[in-house]
Amino acid sequence: MRYYVNRNAQSNGDHEVHTASCSFLPNPENRLYLGDFDSCRPAVAEAKKTYAQSNGCYYCANACNTG
Repeated sequence: MRYYVNRNAQSNGDHEVHTASCSFLPNPENRLYLGDFDSCRPAVAEAKKTYAQSNGCYYCANACNTG
């Protein structure tokens, strides 16, 4: 599965990680490609290399969403 992180932080400071098929995937200019991963955990770890405060999307990466 391809994963992306939103370049724009949420109001709480989180940069959300999304799958390529997510309904809430940001526009191309607002997302950073993270790579292909088997689950959201390595994708969020990769996102944290750029954005320390990263979190899984509630809808497409719920297992990695911390609320």
